[in-house]
Amino acid sequence: MKNYKKIYINLLLGATLVLGSSCNENFLDEELTTAYSSEFYKTEAGIQSLVIGTYYQVFNVEFVSEVPLCATESGTDEFKAGTDPSNHVWNSYAAGLQSIVTVSNANTVAANTNWDNLYIGIGNANQLIKSATDIVSTNAAIKKTALGEGYFLRAFNYLKLVNQYGGVPLKLDVSTTVELEYTRATPQEVLNQVIADFTQAYNLLSNTGFPNKISKDAAAHYLAKAYLTRASEINDSWNSATKTADLQQVVTLADQVIASHPLAANFADLWNYTAADGANEKLPELILSAQFNANVLTSGGNQQHLYFLSTYDQLPYMQRSLSGGRPFSRLGPTYFTFDVFDKVNDSRFWKSFQTKSIVNKQSGKYVNGDLGIMYIINSATDTRFAKTVNNDDPTILYPKTGKTIPSVLVAYAADKVGLMSIAPGRFPNLSKHKDATYTGNTKGTRDIVLARSAETNLMAAEAKVRLAKAGTGTFADALPYINRVRTRGAYKSGENRAAYADGSASWTVALNAGIPSSYIAENSYYESNNIATPTTAATNLNIASISTLPAEDQAVITKLGYTNDYDRMLCLILNERTRELCGEFHRWQDLSRTKTLVARAKAYNPDAAPNVQDYHSLRPIPQTFLDGIYTSGRPLTAAEKKAVQNPGYN
Repeated sequence: MKNYKKIYINLLLGATLVLGSSCNENFLDEELTTAYSSEFYKTEAGIQSLVIGTYYQVFNVEFVSEVPLCATESGTDEFKAGTDPSNHVWNSYAAGLQSIVTVSNANTVAANTNWDNLYIGIGNANQLIKSATDIVSTNAAIKKTALGEGYFLRAFNYLKLVNQYGGVPLKLDVSTTVELEYTRATPQEVLNQVIADFTQAYNLLSNTGFPNKISKDAAAHYLAKAYLTRASEINDSWNSATKTADLQQVVTLADQVIASHPLAANFADLWNYTAADGANEKLPELILSAQFNANVLTSGGNQQHLYFLSTYDQLPYMQRSLSGGRPFSRLGPTYFTFDVFDKVNDSRFWKSFQTKSIVNKQSGKYVNGDLGIMYIINSATDTRFAKTVNNDDPTILYPKTGKTIPSVLVAYAADKVGLMSIAPGRFPNLSKHKDATYTGNTKGTRDIVLARSAETNLMAAEAKVRLAKAGTGTFADALPYINRVRTRGAYKSGENRAAYADGSASWTVALNAGIPSSYIAENSYYESNNIATPTTAATNLNIASISTLPAEDQAVITKLGYTNDYDRMLCLILNERTRELCGEFHRWQDLSRTKTLVARAKAYNPDAAPNVQDYHSLRPIPQTFLDGIYTSGRPLTAAEKKAVQNPGYN
């Protein structure tokens, strides 16, 4: 689906719920702005164009904005606020997070934005399902593939909706007249529909075209995720009758996906982006991706490379460049994210975060190539540093040049000044979305990974833990799945532990108008861990017994007060999901569905801790929807709107 077409613009007519302020007698009475009408969708060519447009609406649109950042990463244990306050309310759970979110500038995500986008995609998917069902055709790409894609895309968005809002209106057909009366289905009804749709997709689709196209394995992965969601704590008031069978389905489906999607040999291979459609975007581990490319006019331009960056350009001898990225600095990692990794033996921290940059603004003794920034992500027991910020400290030299380093920032120092308390914009950059090819100031070209088999393994592990709690199997049954991703994360014999790679490698002089690169293919592994002699020995992250969990996991277990095996093992899996999937747009819904959001946000997110409450495990129903819907031919009263709203919100 690389060649997106402008047809997606027309697909806005497929939106079937009240969006924004369009709740009047002309709702859904759109004026066509191109030569196409709904008759076009009765043709094979029309259905194929509809597929393209629906892919774009469902997979791409949110990544051209800050919606996924606010919906899935803000307000969790993994990230806290950066310097730009445009969307701080989504991270802090402050009083402004209500059915109307005050829009302070063009970057602010309104309360209805995600809701509207998801229902537009559902409207498009409904049209696709209807068109592919009704057409008289023997073309398998129409009668099976397009239909399977329609069911998948509808289920994909409804799964997001139920994760964010709980029960939501179910709209499963195409509107032909004005419709204003909608009621919320229960979470059970929504998840039943999601599972039915993903099952249809699984039965109709083939296993070809991944990760560019939806495959049978993609349907299996998300069907497993839907079953796991239904079996999770947030649904415990009604899921007892289906829980065990659901969890068994998770394992069965996950095993199928894992068998055909082997993990990449090196965790860094996933993030070593050098060009659009490059090797890292075609790895067998990848199950499904949101497709972007060098033509941002048709693919929209992925903007996630902007949001996880520190304000490096405000430090001495540094200036903004394509290689460094445009630092919108929305979110930075918490101390939980620093400390949940075994930073000596687990390579994934050093392959997920950028901890060194070279000078790219020459002045005085410093020239391009000298080390300009180094983050020391050390342990809490490290006593080497008297202060958190060390500028040109003569005791800290870069061995390759013998010069001091203009900016050395330390996670743990004797002054006990938190690294990001100095300034919210001082933190190591998440590297998973780095892209030095962006144009028009923001439009990136690299794909977004939606699903990969490392997550599938962790879903299977979680299902095994839940089955053990239910009396089927043992908690140790989860360890083979967990150890599979941990083994990949360990250092291999002969591996250079100081090596680093990210999407900055896509930088070229021609793109950057002569501004030097700040990228260095090197991390601060040895400096942070206080290891003087480089080593190339293999490391071992294997967990042999559930009774002896890694020290970094035991620290979290102790802080959160867990004592029984189920809570300890679920905690381990959530920690492992951070180590493997940090910043990949899964975290908020994982904490919400497991009902661990409040405890973890209070423990590890200093911005969220004062405000987060149990009701924040669901989002507010947007006021635009409440104001737009009718009952018995009239608008809702204030009391009726309150009854439709999720508890706790105004």
